[in-house]
Formats: sequence, C-alpha cells, structure tokens
Amino acid sequence: MEKQIIQTDNAPAPIGPYNQAVMVGNTMYLSGQIAIDPVSGDLVLTDIPSETKQVMENLKAVLEAGGMNFSNVVKSTISISNMDNFSLINETYGSYFGDDAPARETVQVARLPKDVNVEISMIAVK
Repeated sequence: MEKQIIQTDNAPAPIGPYNQAVMVGNTMYLSGQIAIDPVSGDLVLTDIPSETKQVMENLKAVLEAGGMNFSNVVKSTISISNMDNFSLINETYGSYFGDDAPARETVQVARLPKDVNVEISMIAVK
C-alpha cells in the first residue's frame, strides 16, 4: 500500500500528529477541519453559518490539493457541540453539494478542539 500525503498552505496546518489528508490509490481521507482561517490563523466563530463556511472552505482547499472537489466526496462525518445548531450547519454544508450529497453522519460530541462548534472530515474518491 502506497500512501501520499496531501498538504496545502490554503488550509490550516495540522495542530497535532496528523496530516491534512492522505491519498491511498484513488481514495483521499481528509482529516477533520475546524474553522481556522489559514491566512491569519484565527478562529472564525462569528456565527454558526460563518464557522461552517470556513470549515467547508478549508476542506475545499485540501480536496483541490489532491486534484478533487466536492463532487468526489463519498462520505462525511460532522461532529457538532450542540445539536440545536444542526439546521444552520446543514444549510451551509448542503450549499456545497446541491443534489450530489455524500453519505454522512452527524453526531453531537461533548467537546471539539479549540472549543469550536463544528468539525467535519471527509472521504473522497477519484
């Protein structure tokens, strides 16, 4: 099994011992992204839609670094700190897919890195 590390400066650098994504064959496994602005390094926590948008833009940058886009995504995992934010997150998330949405689960968790409200990871296939 040969794996290729995917890295881009257009998404936040990892804050731990992991990579932004790993490609194995035609499948890319994207690590969870939170709402860190890759330019300033600041968290984008103005509101739930803005936070979710930054997460999706970070994922978009990683996908592009691997030669893919959201149409290649087959699976997403959304972790949220409060299920009451589900509809706001869902609306922003859904705008990146339209009718071509991947399989997904959404779970409420006790806490996320840097105390953010949402983290999203993905699997994409060429």
